[in-house]
Amino acid sequence: MNISDRKKRLLWQVPFLCFLIAGTVYIIRQQQDAPYQHNKGAIFGTTYHIAYQSNDNLEKEILAELNKVDASLSTFNKRSIISRINRNESVAPDEMFLEVFQLAEQISKETNGAFDITVAPLVNAWGFGFKTGVKPTPNAIDSLRRIVGFDKVSYSNGRIKKQDPRIMLDCSAIAKGFGSDVVARYLRSKNIKNFMVEIGGEIVASGISEKRLPWNVGVARPTDDSLNINQELQAVLSITDNAMATSGNYRKFYYKDGKKYAHTIDPRTGYPVQHNILSATVLANNCATADAYATAFMVMGLEKTQQLIENHPRIQAYLIYTDPQGYNKVWFSPALKDKIQN
Repeated sequence: MNISDRKKRLLWQVPFLCFLIAGTVYIIRQQQDAPYQHNKGAIFGTTYHIAYQSNDNLEKEILAELNKVDASLSTFNKRSIISRINRNESVAPDEMFLEVFQLAEQISKETNGAFDITVAPLVNAWGFGFKTGVKPTPNAIDSLRRIVGFDKVSYSNGRIKKQDPRIMLDCSAIAKGFGSDVVARYLRSKNIKNFMVEIGGEIVASGISEKRLPWNVGVARPTDDSLNINQELQAVLSITDNAMATSGNYRKFYYKDGKKYAHTIDPRTGYPVQHNILSATVLANNCATADAYATAFMVMGLEKTQQLIENHPRIQAYLIYTDPQGYNKVWFSPALKDKIQN
């Protein structure tokens, strides 16, 4: 190609490049000028709040995505996949169920059984029936432990296999986080960059807020406040481009015969946990993972949680616990230092 031809080619490319740059600037400006939509409602027995920058209100589409999760994983929905599996019907799990089941299985292994979606029979035994009735006997607990454990369920040939038909699956400790992930995926599929999805306190955040600032979320200060009146914050975390979930016992407890019982049951022992962690806030790449680990950490206690986090750099945690003198203390992953706003 001679010099003249090169000049002609270059002259042809310049208008195209200018058009491309102008188009890119226009799209960016349109995105910056787009309003923030705010959707809220109820799902999974809790509430959701979703903010996202878009010219279109996508509430119907978002609710449709949430209803897909409900139809797969909600034990309150009698026709859901998980409810039918619990009734031992022959039903093929859908993609959502399998994704959550396999993630739950992985985290159960990584936490040595501290996270377990088969724990429902033990939770029920220590639940409302116990508060108004009698304490489960050791024999009753031992009997229930025979039908609790992830090693007793598996997926093969398109079906969930249970070693005992009485085994029940309950994804309540991971489904809200997964629901937040599903909505976040949908928003990203619509090329929405700035959003925050919150379902029952489980959050996925991306980009910037309506104030043109990173998304910041408060961590509640633990108090023996079962009525949830005290809303004082322990810290504020910047969670932009991340997912966050929190689990805590400090507002979920009850007294029986003068003794305080936490709502978290250790699947491995069958009894309520007696560890010193009051609240576990976890940041991870996705909210289902954060949700599950937050529950597991409440079971594992401070030292074992710290050991696990050292070996899992993708997981970050902000833990509030009581020291031997009964004072509230805080421990957090070193990587979280720059994310703490106060």
